[in-house]
Amino acid sequence: MQTNNNAQSPQWLDSVKWNSQGLVPAIAQEVGSKDILMMAWMNRDALLETLQKGQAVYWSRSRQKVWHKGEESGHFQEVKSIHLDCDGDTILLMVEQKDGIACHTGAHSCFFNDLDISSGVPVWRDLFHGDKK
Repeated sequence: MQTNNNAQSPQWLDSVKWNSQGLVPAIAQEVGSKDILMMAWMNRDALLETLQKGQAVYWSRSRQKVWHKGEESGHFQEVKSIHLDCDGDTILLMVEQKDGIACHTGAHSCFFNDLDISSGVPVWRDLFHGDKK
């Protein structure tokens, strides 16, 4: 992604409907496979830094700080495009996932828990680790 000097102009950032904590949900989707990789939160600084770096940057609610995805694991997300939904309250990042691992568990996607209703009693099945929860 290429940015220009006007990236810090607040007009595009003001179009986002931030929640009461100043956050917006952000979904990372893999460009090639179209897999939904993860959902995280962004604040204004994280979204601006994502645009500037060309890599996904999120807000860590547990650490209360901006978090550059892959800074510890090396599993960076190269951002190919950024989209805002019709209501202005959700960001979609189209990314190339470094090493194919988006989840902190080592899985390709964070969405590996499947609701199994085959027994008549709903139970979460872990498709990545192979167990039931």
